[in-house]
Amino acid sequence: MAEEKDRFGDTMRLIERAKEDMYFAERDRELLEKLRGQLQKVDKTGGELRCPKCSGRRESYTFEGFLLDRCQECGGVWMDRGELEAVCAKSAAGRSASGLIN
Repeated sequence: MAEEKDRFGDTMRLIERAKEDMYFAERDRELLEKLRGQLQKVDKTGGELRCPKCSGRRESYTFEGFLLDRCQECGGVWMDRGELEAVCAKSAAGRSASGLIN
């Protein structure tokens, strides 16, 4: 009888863990969709941009005020000099303003 109670408890813990995983997976999907909604395609005139990694075609997007080039083949994201530092600085400023950094 005690063995049956133990198996029931294990099953309940597994169900609880599965529900938690499903909750966080859905939350991640929602956050990704929100971020994708912030991407805005930029139509550049001029020559076609090629990916330095795979030679695929790159398209330009703006995200949070930054210009990004994204490869349509490999999914790589390319930035100009100084943009990564600016993104990091903006992110750090946002975290300190919200009280996440002491």
